[in-house]
Amino acid sequence: MAQKTLSISAKPQAPLPLQRHSLLVAHNLLVSFRYAWAGIHYTFMTQRNFRFHLVIGTLALSLGTFLHLMPVELAVIGLTIGLVLAMELLNTAVESVVDLTVGRTYHELAKVAKDCAAGAVLSTAIAAVVVASLLLLPPCINLLLDYLLLP
Repeated sequence: MAQKTLSISAKPQAPLPLQRHSLLVAHNLLVSFRYAWAGIHYTFMTQRNFRFHLVIGTLALSLGTFLHLMPVELAVIGLTIGLVLAMELLNTAVESVVDLTVGRTYHELAKVAKDCAAGAVLSTAIAAVVVASLLLLPPCINLLLDYLLLP
């Protein structure tokens, strides 16, 4: 039985322009931040839900500031918003990797991966709504009652 050998060309192929950047390792902190910002920018530009969560989060923090919430309460709202946005970034990464792997073909495990990533975003968004509601509704109700009960 003949043994198969792999043919390795002496000259490596040049990577595609997008691949060239993905193969590089950040040599300093500034480059790392540039890569991170590129991911945030890509997600902001391509993912409607990321933009939606960003707007809602900004409104929640603005309302909390208007209602004079304590700094720790604003921090809790900010952290939950940050968690939702981080999950949106991870969801985008998972979807991109799955799409890269399966291409235009359907695979049940690709669906599972995408659904689980989307479920992670949904569960953190629900938690953020609960947290924001617990912190923002009481002062909103008090403000509304004070306004309605004024002579």
